[in-house]
Amino acid sequence: MLKHVKNLSLLATIVITSFVSLQTSSAEKADSKLIDYQDIFNLEYAASPQVSRDGKYVIYERRSMDIMADSTRINLWQVNVDGTGHEPVLSGKANYRMPRFSPDGKRLAYLSSEEGDNQLYILWLASGNTSSVTNLQKTPSYISWSPDGQWIAFSMFKPGEATHLFEDMPEKPEGAKWAGKAKYIDQMSYRSNGGGYTEAGFNHIYVVPALGGTARQVTSGDFHHGGVINWSKDSKKLIIDGDRHDDWQDRPLESDIYQVDVNSGEIIELVKRTGPDHSPSISPNGKKIAYLSFEDKKLSSQNAHLYVMDSDGKNAKDLTPSLDRNVGNVRWAKNGKGLYFSYDDYGQSYVGYVDLKGKLKKRIVEIGGQSLGRPYTSGDYSVAGNKTLVYTVANNQRPADLALVNRKGKVIQLTRLNDDLLGHKTLAAVETMTVTSSVDSRDIEAWIALPPNFDKTKKYPLILEIHGGPHAAYGPNYSTEIQLMAAKGYVVVWANPRGSTSYGADFANLIHHNYPSQDYNDLMDVVDGVIAKGYVDEEQLFVTGGSGGGVLTAWIVGKTNRFKAAVVAKPVINWMSFSLTADGYAYYTKYWMPGKPWEHADHLWKHSPLSLVGNVKTPTMLLTGEVDYRTPMSETEQYYQALKLQKVDSAMVRIPKAHHGIAARPSNLIQKIGNILAWFEKYKTPEK
Repeated sequence: MLKHVKNLSLLATIVITSFVSLQTSSAEKADSKLIDYQDIFNLEYAASPQVSRDGKYVIYERRSMDIMADSTRINLWQVNVDGTGHEPVLSGKANYRMPRFSPDGKRLAYLSSEEGDNQLYILWLASGNTSSVTNLQKTPSYISWSPDGQWIAFSMFKPGEATHLFEDMPEKPEGAKWAGKAKYIDQMSYRSNGGGYTEAGFNHIYVVPALGGTARQVTSGDFHHGGVINWSKDSKKLIIDGDRHDDWQDRPLESDIYQVDVNSGEIIELVKRTGPDHSPSISPNGKKIAYLSFEDKKLSSQNAHLYVMDSDGKNAKDLTPSLDRNVGNVRWAKNGKGLYFSYDDYGQSYVGYVDLKGKLKKRIVEIGGQSLGRPYTSGDYSVAGNKTLVYTVANNQRPADLALVNRKGKVIQLTRLNDDLLGHKTLAAVETMTVTSSVDSRDIEAWIALPPNFDKTKKYPLILEIHGGPHAAYGPNYSTEIQLMAAKGYVVVWANPRGSTSYGADFANLIHHNYPSQDYNDLMDVVDGVIAKGYVDEEQLFVTGGSGGGVLTAWIVGKTNRFKAAVVAKPVINWMSFSLTADGYAYYTKYWMPGKPWEHADHLWKHSPLSLVGNVKTPTMLLTGEVDYRTPMSETEQYYQALKLQKVDSAMVRIPKAHHGIAARPSNLIQKIGNILAWFEKYKTPEK
């Protein structure tokens, strides 16, 4: 196979080299053996592995930090399944992503920004020639080849006509500088975190000839059509999910499985029931459709099961009724006799397998490494052949690399992307700890990072780091934030208190309509468990967390004064105001709350950290992205002003151009961690 490479320009190389040179003097002052802030710009990780049709090599997204653009750069690389031949395929300053092999394995479809806007391209693998397939005004996604190799389907946003009620605005005089046209909003979902205020229009499915041409819209109507796209075996129909009901805006979890005729646009609903049915995946022979589904009981945490049905929607069967875990990322086995899937179990992501009779095989491989900031569960994989998988390696010392496991269980590591950066660093060792909850004697799992060059005879300051969600899971996974905290001399502990996923639906729903509550006790039990080990200074305890972890951090300082300082990141402070300002209010008021907020004001106030602000004595910093619509800045401002009225030592940090995912920009990840540690250093007792 001929590799097609686009090299970085000489100018970019000079700029990056100059930046490194400028940082040398400051880096020399720090211990070069310890991870530091500037190292964030040099981290890389693997994503979206795609195995060639002949099973001999893998093309994957190599994701790195672009120091000049302050973003993630995505290039396409390949590596042979024996770990040799690790080379670039499409590389340079542009982003190249979402690789998809053609059915015959001779071409590669991908998205690229090399001409400015993201467009769909084809790479002929033998010759190395490339061609632009589309000339679109919006970014395509979810690209999918037809089985005959003649067409490519994709999802794309189609702008609609903006609504205006007032039409009698006087004409603006020539040269006048007026404020601009008012926005008229009448839809229920009008803004989204990371997307801003919603543009009029809908996501639709399009098809375009694989040799290039005019993209043709296949779906229609005032409904969104997105997500994974499947083709029928004869390349005449598409299988998708969506919600084509008039009240779709008020049904945040609802979705159905549809069949779309590519030529006529006729749409047939294959699954007709109340509840979410989504992520369809058609079998290799085209006779079965797998999908994810659950009975919607309006609980705040609900586990999807893996179903399979005939291609006409009949004979649906739950293949994972006994698996009390959330199933996702479904892939058919090459022989069509079963399906692989990912799931979280006790703070770790795994790949499992189930045959069409429902026989389960759990924990085939651990996957992870794709959450650079905090130690969340994560991971990706691809089916390489009969009982052979390529997957992202889980390791608390490195971000994601690729590995292959063959049918005999032998593991071959294919990449080592960060050995050049981290191989000579002394990183924090991670230990597992389980404590018994003082509430109901349940096991609460936690992990401890020990500072580099740890000395068990010394006393160290402790940071409790709390995950968000609140229905999510931490684990013994790589985390830049944890490693930096430990490198600055802190013992760091993180845990999965009640409400966390990966321990079953009952454990997760212990906080259903009851959050925060006894999860506070679980976290205090974890802190006590670390202190009992004898190497923590009880007078130097610190606490932080983001999103749901921000809620719990604010709750903690309202319940106890044992912490010297706290950083409350992107929190909910007042459930009443949050319910009517967050982007997902149609969801939160139905699943996280017992009803409409004005009908349950006492309940919401009882669980609001703001209700405890009169107790707070702990110096508290608040930290939130300026364009966060998930936990809006107004939540942070409420708490900041309340703390000031209470004469509590407090500060507010507003992260520029950051939505709820602050770590989307590497400079903002640095600012987040740096401000947290600077606040703790302000109150930490100096070493004698």
